Amino acid sequence: AVNEVQVVNDSSWDELVIGSETPVLVDFWAPWCGPCRMIAPIIDELAKEYAGKIKCYKLNTDESPNTATKYGIRSIPTVLFFKNGEKKDSVIGAVPKATLSEKVEKYI
Repeated sequence: AVNEVQVVNDSSWDELVIGSETPVLVDFWAPWCGPCRMIAPIIDELAKEYAGKIKCYKLNTDESPNTATKYGIRSIPTVLFFKNGEKKDSVIGAVPKATLSEKVEKYI
């Protein structure tokens, strides 16, 4: 099982996220975003803790604006949860790890 956060972009989105048989967590971020740097290590931890149960990806909104626009991402960081190709949930802002763990538990 891959236990680290992989990069997803506009061109790989459908294959990696929509086509995934495993629930997916996607962290929408950008290099200039301070709060994104706070949440990144938390996403890394979740990827390790839930290895094999969820897939964790990060999407750079500067490099993949189409996907960000499609899902109405207005502020970052935003974390979206997908299951069976459907968006199930979103969390906006640099939230505590417990908040994200709770969401993950709902979908695995």
